[in-house]
Amino acid sequence: MEPGKELTGTLALAVFTAALGSLQYGYSMGVINAPQQVIERHYGRSLGVWSPDVTILSANSTADLAPEEHSGTHPSVVMYWSLSVAIFSVGGVVSSFLVGFVGDVRGRVKGMLMANVLAIAAGLLMGLCKVWRPHLMVIAGRAIMGFYCGLASGLVPMYIGEIAPKAYRGALGTLHQLAIVIGILISQVIGLDFVLGNDDMWPLLLGLSGAPAVLQSLLLPLCPESPRYLYIVLGKKEEAQESLHRLKGAYDPSADLEEMRREKEEADKEPRVSILSLSRSSVYRRQLFVALMMHLSQQLSGINAIFYYSTSIFAQAGIAQPVYATIGVGAINTVFTLVSVALVDRAGRRTLTLVGLGGMCCCAVAMTIGLKLQVEYSWMSYFSMSAIFLFVSFFEVGPGPIPWFIVAEIFSQGPRPAAMALAGCCNWTSNFLVGMSFSYIQAWLGPYVFILFAALLFGFTFFTYLRMPETKGKDFEEIAAMFRKGRKKAKDDVELQQLKASSHA
Repeated sequence: MEPGKELTGTLALAVFTAALGSLQYGYSMGVINAPQQVIERHYGRSLGVWSPDVTILSANSTADLAPEEHSGTHPSVVMYWSLSVAIFSVGGVVSSFLVGFVGDVRGRVKGMLMANVLAIAAGLLMGLCKVWRPHLMVIAGRAIMGFYCGLASGLVPMYIGEIAPKAYRGALGTLHQLAIVIGILISQVIGLDFVLGNDDMWPLLLGLSGAPAVLQSLLLPLCPESPRYLYIVLGKKEEAQESLHRLKGAYDPSADLEEMRREKEEADKEPRVSILSLSRSSVYRRQLFVALMMHLSQQLSGINAIFYYSTSIFAQAGIAQPVYATIGVGAINTVFTLVSVALVDRAGRRTLTLVGLGGMCCCAVAMTIGLKLQVEYSWMSYFSMSAIFLFVSFFEVGPGPIPWFIVAEIFSQGPRPAAMALAGCCNWTSNFLVGMSFSYIQAWLGPYVFILFAALLFGFTFFTYLRMPETKGKDFEEIAAMFRKGRKKAKDDVELQQLKASSHA
């Protein structure tokens, strides 16, 4: 293989080390699910409202549980449990605005290293939650972990994308999403009651959320900084050259350095658009609308209702061992992420998104039918389980991975950081709303809960068909031209000059 294009040991180490942050993100997302009943029971005891004789059920409990197996359903328990699930997203909302700042001021490697302090602190809070009040310790730990994950979800793909050779950029870039779903699967397996998801070990289960950060902190000093960050952001050509040699071995880096020089020149010419300027600009309005709707479609599809509450959903569907069905969801999630990796550059972004959203809409309707008719027909529980498995499969085909990188494709260097911040905030905010409200919506709508998501999915499918262009194989100028269609170029040029002037003011 030609020098400079092979996968070196240093490059493999750097990608693996960065992906540990994504693994931790996935673990933290899924870990709260399996031990739900155990944690609710401890919350009830801590709040002084639990009794082994209570038979009223919470929004997430099921009627076939023995009295000693549920928390007793005081409204406070339901509220604190929902907050434990959803507070994770609050930290992500806040830190999503800081990704660009941290990455540019401290660098990609040092930024990840600094963020690990948060993850370790969060893991200790949750791991030691029995020392004080479990519900408050867990909520605090989940909030801090969410703040970490908001940073990691931006810094990890940024670093991997910048150090990956062109030939492997697509494959290595998808490791962010793949590591997330593997983290979810790991959390589901070790969350089984005979492993760590029991009365004695559940704090350790939650505390292990910070374990990948410890390993990553040991490995990050061995990883070179992004050459693109060193050259394009800091202007340090010699250090960028040294980093290229570490990542790619002994080769002539002149071609890579020349590419970075041209990229730096283009970046210097283009205005650095602020979040406020981007929100007001009519030039980028269509791109921004598509980017935000893509992220809304990911979170408001109902997928996190499956991830966060799948154990109780399967129990409601009449599955005898709902935790094992939840693990099945995690396994399918991982497999179909790999399918998306293979298809996304062949079938195209728009096609996979349409197939994914349309398929999820049909599955949401099927889940509603299964939940409604399971009393009359016992086999309907298997129908519901199949619908959930297909729902997750369609999600990972398109709506799962595509929104994370589509923003970078439809925005150029100038407005890209602001666009990614707004898209990240939109993603985390809608994640929080679903996590916080689903248990209440489920109690209100009962078996019809997924009809709500089916209606949203239908709307998102229709929007994607009308508004989202295909970006496969197109450069930025071609993509920008598609969004400018019908607009006057002279007017756009004037506004771009105004943005440039304001950015230098």
